[in-house]
Amino acid sequence: MTAHSTSEHSEAYIALGANLGDREQTLLEALTLLDAHPDIEVLRCSSLYETEPVGYVDQPSFLNMAAAVQTRLTPEQLLTELLDVENRLGRVRDIRWGPRTVDLDLLWMNGQSRDTELLQLPHPRMGERAFVLVPLSDIVPEGELSGLYTYVHSSLSVLDGKDGIQLWKTCNWRAASGPFGS
Repeated sequence: MTAHSTSEHSEAYIALGANLGDREQTLLEALTLLDAHPDIEVLRCSSLYETEPVGYVDQPSFLNMAAAVQTRLTPEQLLTELLDVENRLGRVRDIRWGPRTVDLDLLWMNGQSRDTELLQLPHPRMGERAFVLVPLSDIVPEGELSGLYTYVHSSLSVLDGKDGIQLWKTCNWRAASGPFGS
């Protein structure tokens, strides 16, 4: 069965991370590439947070952020676009949880559920990761109907390891990526 984009818009939340090269520039470039897609519009971005690596710890610190996008793509199509952006920005997958130029994860999309070999929605480990939850808490509107706001804030309230994440810089992606930005 082939997935097709729809005329209906969905709001999706994406986690972005980088720990190689110019981390901030790579994250901003990822947002620019996503926003340039005709069926994806970046709506909101969190601040940038510097975080200690998780899993494979012998690597540089990460910059992490989250973004809300509006899209007519199906979750599977959006995931394909995220993987394409990773590839275009030099992502190499050789060490699980290892160093990377960029990592884009589809976290949540209008409360939809998927459990396939390709995609799990909501993201199965987002409630365990401060580097995902803290940036998400910047951009998920209070009272968000699908329950994401409540999920993010209740998960944060019981999560250990929040001391490994520090505000690095507020992000004004629109200003940095606009036609007159650099």
